[in-house]
Amino acid sequence: MDSQKKLADAGLLVLRLVFGISLAWLHGRGKLANAAGYVFSGRSWDFVNVVAGLGFPLPGVFAVAAALAESIGAALMAIGLAARLGAFFVVFTMTVAISLHLRAGQSPELATLYWTPGLAIVLTGPGRYSLDALLLRKRDPKTTAQAAAAAN
Repeated sequence: MDSQKKLADAGLLVLRLVFGISLAWLHGRGKLANAAGYVFSGRSWDFVNVVAGLGFPLPGVFAVAAALAESIGAALMAIGLAARLGAFFVVFTMTVAISLHLRAGQSPELATLYWTPGLAIVLTGPGRYSLDALLLRKRDPKTTAQAAAAAN
């Protein structure tokens, strides 16, 4: 494997870790806790009303889906497990957030900052330094042999 590819994969690792951990910890964690209270304890959750105001059917379901995308999806992306799928759900959720901010006359800056690396991971994949890549190498001996040959 050439040094340029190693650097690109290291860059994807840094992007996934910083972006995924910050989204999961700073936004997803609290939203997931509120979603759990809503689902399991019947507590009211203002975010459901925000989602309803956007015109989504079943706003409770979509609010919980957003909480899962911002927490579990972001965490999966950070560790590189089902990274493209987690990133896809993050991108979808951030697209809705960007639209919401623009319609409210607010800056979509933060949502855009989360949307951009999510889209990069959807397009490129998580890179060599990810659980997805590790599992693929373990599952396919041919891939492992090719990777070893490329590394030499």
